[in-house]
Amino acid sequence: MQKPSEFAKSYLTDLKTVLDRLPLAALDKLFAVIEEAHAAGKQIFVIGNGGSAATASHMMNDLNKGTLGHKGDAPWRRFKVIALTDNVSLMTAWANDTDYNTVFSEPLKNLANPGDVLIAISASGNSPNIIAAVEAAKKLGVKVLGFGGFTGGKLAQLADVCVVVPSNEYGPVEDVHMILDHILTSYLYAKLSGK
Repeated sequence: MQKPSEFAKSYLTDLKTVLDRLPLAALDKLFAVIEEAHAAGKQIFVIGNGGSAATASHMMNDLNKGTLGHKGDAPWRRFKVIALTDNVSLMTAWANDTDYNTVFSEPLKNLANPGDVLIAISASGNSPNIIAAVEAAKKLGVKVLGFGGFTGGKLAQLADVCVVVPSNEYGPVEDVHMILDHILTSYLYAKLSGK
């Protein structure tokens, strides 16, 4: 077995390769959808499972507050972002009384309006509850942005715009999703502040 430092070096070398192959051109379309929603005062919903649920919560935090600067006192319009991963009682009610595949689609039906945006985060792109939410969003007139990995799965086929991280490993895919969140937040703050 490698030493931890050697293992870390190998992991980081692989991650750098993934980053170098990232389809950055897709970010232009993805960011534009988010900017349009913000300008129109629309809501943005974020979903994911497991590590991607944590990314969804983090992204919600960054878009709601990070775009306002460290002190949160920027004078521009605020983003309206809801992580559907963060209401455990509602998620477990739907999972218990129907099935787990409805934990995001049903709350979305309560809250979403035409022109809103759903950001779906899934390494495989095939999680049934993510796909159910994407299909519900399409019926509601909600634009769908995907953060995927592997081959993109069904998410890449259904989303209006999808950034597929070119890796078949969960760790690097989830790492890059967090990096993309920070790029998005930094870009929006810089643009809104005129920097």
